[in-house]
Amino acid sequence: MVSKKKRQRSAQARVRSRVTVQASADPKPTDAQARPTEVPPQPAALSVPPPIPPGFGRIPVHNVQPVLEGGDYAAKAVENGDLPVTANIFREGHDAVAAAVVLTDPAGATQRFEMAQIEPIGLDIWMAWIRVGRPGDYSFHIEAYDDRWGTWRHNAGIKFSVGQDIALVCLEGLQLLDEARDAARAAGDDAAVTLLEQAASQLDPEQPMTVLASLPTREDLHQAMVRWCPRRLATPTREFPLVVHRKAAQFSAWYEFFPRSIGAERHEDGSWTSGTLASSEEMLEHVAAMGFDVAYIPPIHPIGHSFRKGPNNSLTAGPNDPGSPWAIGSADGGHDAVHPDLGTLEDFDHFVARARELGLEVALDFALQAAPDHPWATQHPEWFTTRPDGSIAYAENPPKKYQDIYPLNFDNDPAGIYAEVLRLMEFWIGHGVTIFRVDNPHTKPVSFWAWLAAELHSRHPEVLLQAEAFTRPEMMHALAKVGFHLSYCYFVWRTTKQELSDYLNELAHETESFFRPNFFTNTPDINPKFTRSGNPAAFAIRMILAATMSPAWGVYSGFELFEHAALVDGGEEYLDSEKYEYRPRDFTAEPNLNQLMTKLNRVRHDHPALQQLNHTTVLETSSDQLFAFAKRSGDDRVIVVVNLDPDNTVEGTVYTDLGALGLPADARLVAHDELTDTVFDWNAAHYVRLWPAQPAHILTISWA
Repeated sequence: MVSKKKRQRSAQARVRSRVTVQASADPKPTDAQARPTEVPPQPAALSVPPPIPPGFGRIPVHNVQPVLEGGDYAAKAVENGDLPVTANIFREGHDAVAAAVVLTDPAGATQRFEMAQIEPIGLDIWMAWIRVGRPGDYSFHIEAYDDRWGTWRHNAGIKFSVGQDIALVCLEGLQLLDEARDAARAAGDDAAVTLLEQAASQLDPEQPMTVLASLPTREDLHQAMVRWCPRRLATPTREFPLVVHRKAAQFSAWYEFFPRSIGAERHEDGSWTSGTLASSEEMLEHVAAMGFDVAYIPPIHPIGHSFRKGPNNSLTAGPNDPGSPWAIGSADGGHDAVHPDLGTLEDFDHFVARARELGLEVALDFALQAAPDHPWATQHPEWFTTRPDGSIAYAENPPKKYQDIYPLNFDNDPAGIYAEVLRLMEFWIGHGVTIFRVDNPHTKPVSFWAWLAAELHSRHPEVLLQAEAFTRPEMMHALAKVGFHLSYCYFVWRTTKQELSDYLNELAHETESFFRPNFFTNTPDINPKFTRSGNPAAFAIRMILAATMSPAWGVYSGFELFEHAALVDGGEEYLDSEKYEYRPRDFTAEPNLNQLMTKLNRVRHDHPALQQLNHTTVLETSSDQLFAFAKRSGDDRVIVVVNLDPDNTVEGTVYTDLGALGLPADARLVAHDELTDTVFDWNAAHYVRLWPAQPAHILTISWA
């Protein structure tokens, strides 16, 4: 009995012999044709061609993304996360090309991710989603190559359908299958060897045309050939850096409070007993119970007395006024000291340890500025700007004056300032601080932050920097590129459907490889216009948007209690701002949004789709007061629909992009509302009705 392998070899031999016979039947050239009467001129010696820029080799690859500043800075990802890599890839003629992203991890191991061409096809855009592992310094490059299998599939599909060159097409395919089989055998992939040999046995002109026509369309065969068919004309790009941070660099929930207000007491004579780090541990328990990840506290250092600000930023402070925590430094010390009213350094250590027990990280405010009483003012006057009259320049933004703060001048003694700042960072890291919220980084040189971020990354890669930079986009983006992990952003001023849509698209699809936003609902400096009416629905709407649009979000205390009084009509400053006075609160006073915050944080932790920005799609709605978007991470899918009108009921249709959710067009969706525990049969075009008491749906999606 003839073995299977012998039958396969016999079939392949028949194909090869048939093509050889066809070639031998062609007329031979005559002697005159074979012997030209003149010797053709010899080409001149070729000079060595100039070097080809990386990416423009045999098969051009350019416009690689994500690449920051030509590769001078690393694009960003988070542990066990994925990110898109794109490039324009093309070649001469009509033969197919293929490409892969080659990822190199911190240990030097490589992994390939095959790229696919995406719409619009005519723009030659290729994409792959790559997945990274543990934190560390990675790199990647793209390798394009001649896709001989793709060319054969295309040509074979056409020629088999019209019965053209069948024997030759089979022989060409057999050659590719043989090469792939040999490579698979050398690698020990027995399953691929069997599959490729089986396909070769079917690639016979005597087989029915239905069998031949099915081979170019077989997905299992295609995957085996992509893996094992030898790649020719390989064209690699240069290597590009990629840094992978721990997850908290992207996903976290922040709660801000002033320790001096927690447990503060006012006496009959108008004096105060300050809250302390010890009394604030109870607040840590409250914050942890609501599901927050980060307890952020303003500067805890001694506060200057000279030009101390009074209530509502008044120029004259009374004897009982505590001053602004950002006016750092007094006879009690500077940036490496704890304000005596708050306790001791040992109290701070206990505060941090208690936070860790509760599953919280402490974010400490890092403000590079000094009060006139700071030790720096006498020990290092060269670190400041001296005016012609001999005085040290205080901070001002005319007509505003901040006489209680001296800004640093980085031009006089940069080496001294750099060394001192790094010393201070090391000091607080040594006391358990893992996150620094950096005050006004846009008022210091970007080159300084680039240096500091690089130093911290090499010494303490677990430490995160958040930029408090409410400034122009280019500066915000530059700070993110040089090393800030997170940043405050423009969310507080984005309120309409169009503004929210545009901003979410920008963050999710234009800057996602380097700029990570933190959507704070409010800050001590910003009393949002949207909530200044005091309407509880307005506060709920902004909380829901912040917690679901961005992987990182934050709340400054008092927002959940609907605090909204403004210092002046139309202004953003809070009346009786906590920046200048004690503000003890009853955080359980009714009404409040504690339950909503707790639920939002639970939903965020339960659903990976809400922990990232990459897979985000803004959905069309029929009403300008309905804002909707979808997020996806693997099999986890979430749709959020929000009524942007805190005063009225809004109804309309939400049009779900099933393709963006990775679902077939005929999928039947089941939507579970995490806010109300209601279940809906959800359609591609679904009617929605929301009102102030129920202003949103957060829908987790399953399908059949």
